[in-house]
Amino acid sequence: MKTFAITALAAAALTLSGCGDNLGQGPVLHVASGYIEMGATPDRPAAGYFTIEGGPRDVALMAVSSDLAQRVEMHESVKENGVVSMKPLLSAPVPAKGKLEFKPGGKHLMIWNINGAAVRAGKLPMIFVFSNNNNERILFDLTIRQAPGADGASGAAMDHGAMDMGGAGKAADKGAADAAKK
Repeated sequence: MKTFAITALAAAALTLSGCGDNLGQGPVLHVASGYIEMGATPDRPAAGYFTIEGGPRDVALMAVSSDLAQRVEMHESVKENGVVSMKPLLSAPVPAKGKLEFKPGGKHLMIWNINGAAVRAGKLPMIFVFSNNNNERILFDLTIRQAPGADGASGAAMDHGAMDMGGAGKAADKGAADAAKK
């Protein structure tokens, strides 16, 4: 009986010792989910959407890039005087213990010329660059979805071709290039 009690106590101690690893640590900054919706035609950019969950401190998302796409830009759709237009985002705040959402009709990525192998694989590896820890980088694969209408489905994909980009490409390219240099 003594052997059983000692064995049970040892097993309990080993089990509980593994529980202490995260005690006292808060949430960890990470990309929680995301996807890419391909453009309706190959010459149209794809749109990227995702959710980032904040860590213990406020940070900013400075840039998003991919080695398997020609260009990635952060934008925000805004409605002014009844007209929807896009504005470049040089950064986007991620509140401590909060969320940053890039979603249809709001903040989003525009992604040009995704590598065909990535499209066939159904995912695009992305690099998210933040303002903390010497521009911390988080790698995350965004799932690739075909454009609504390409497969007969309906959806809320954005046609960026009809929007006033307001010089968004130039400003976003500069912001991403500056963030990548740091």
